[in-house]
Amino acid sequence: MAEKVQDKWARWVLERGHAGDPMQEEAKLEFLRPVRARVLDNAHLTPGELLLDVGAGDGLIAFGALDLLGPSGNVIFSDISQDLLDYGQSLAEELGIRDRCSFVRTSADDLAAIDDSSVDAVTTRSVLIYLSFPRKQDAFHAFHRVLKPGGRFSVYEPINRFGHPEPDNIFLGFDVAPVMELARKVKEIYRKDDDKPDATLVDFDDRDLLEFAENAGFSSIHLQYEAEISPGTWFTSWDAFLDTSGNPLIPTQREAIQRALTPQEAERFEAHLRPLVERGEATNRLASAYLFGRKG
Repeated sequence: MAEKVQDKWARWVLERGHAGDPMQEEAKLEFLRPVRARVLDNAHLTPGELLLDVGAGDGLIAFGALDLLGPSGNVIFSDISQDLLDYGQSLAEELGIRDRCSFVRTSADDLAAIDDSSVDAVTTRSVLIYLSFPRKQDAFHAFHRVLKPGGRFSVYEPINRFGHPEPDNIFLGFDVAPVMELARKVKEIYRKDDDKPDATLVDFDDRDLLEFAENAGFSSIHLQYEAEISPGTWFTSWDAFLDTSGNPLIPTQREAIQRALTPQEAERFEAHLRPLVERGEATNRLASAYLFGRKG
């Protein structure tokens, strides 16, 4: 029997986002675990409640919430990817908690499958970034609609405007000045790719998130914005660097290099970049927003 081909969202969450490499996956989780903890803390969950996790993906937040909700609490996993919902359902069955989880395929900007005033809390992580600017606002209206009076929402989003676009002499944080013309060719692949992300990745910042929440009718809204510039990289090896994709809509570095450069150019590019990657000689620029509030 032919193996089922997963959709792009599942392929990225389960493999391409960490190159299918266990060490790279662990490096990613090392960053995400504190994010999960803060999103859940900001949701102020109590035992027995019903949580809706929007864009649940592999269930990082949804599964993490179950202990906080206690044995009588439940979680709705929502996602646009049926493959990821199937993955979450299988994992819930393995963990023996399937009766406390439900799985709903619905878009974050309408949540049409979720009843009005039916959930106690809504969480989401790195989901709004894939919606166009007007749809981001629609998502907050949807959060407000499905929450019970007094219900809470808790959001985490990366603020990509902080680090993008990179200057021509920087490639994913690495100094590529001696091969800048080659780096420019590789970057052009991301701009021209048929599945390239549109402006959604950089069309908003923390202030927009705050405005979206207020416009949707939330009260007692809180914003925690963080930005840092630090040495180092999260790539654990050269192969992990090559076979990781920055988001579900773009090629891996290996794919982009193969498409952009001749074999001779690729060899020259690698000769300069590989030692930097293996030594972790990069500058990391990261900004994040945690937003949370309550339906009055």
